Amino acid sequence: MKERIKRVLLRARYAAIGAAVGAAIGSVFSRNAASTGGAIGAMTGATIADTRETATAVLEEAREQDFVPLSEDTDSDSN
Repeated sequence: MKERIKRVLLRARYAAIGAAVGAAIGSVFSRNAASTGGAIGAMTGATIADTRETATAVLEEAREQDFVPLSEDTDSDSN
């Protein structure tokens, strides 16, 4: 449950940051553009949070696995 709450809060934080950046950029043009920029920024921020979480999980899983070498050491002496 703690991990789920942490994930939701991370996504909300990224969405809020994205909305703020989008609204700031949109406000340069007009009020309507600020609203649209905020919405697009929030969606982008939430998507980045989900992508970051997925990438982190994949990287952690890869670190935990033991990788088999691509080539085996065949330098054994036959003497």
